[in-house]
Amino acid sequence: MSDASVIDLVRETVVIILLVSAPVLIISMLVGLVISIIQTTTSIQEQTLTFVPKLIVSLLVLVYFGYFIVGKLMNYTLELFSRISSL
Repeated sequence: MSDASVIDLVRETVVIILLVSAPVLIISMLVGLVISIIQTTTSIQEQTLTFVPKLIVSLLVLVYFGYFIVGKLMNYTLELFSRISSL
């Protein structure tokens, strides 16, 4: 394997990681921001108030985007296996 192919493989891996993790991270961050704003305005400082909604929303996002995530990971795995066989 040449240096260029290794760099290309690492770049593709980072892109796949970002695509797969972005939906859950972005939605959880937005939910946390909204709950933090609500906590600030109402002066309620309960830690479980942020944890439970973010957990529920994260699970719902995983259910909704699960097909997309599994598809991306499966295509990338198949591409890696085809590259291994061509060495």
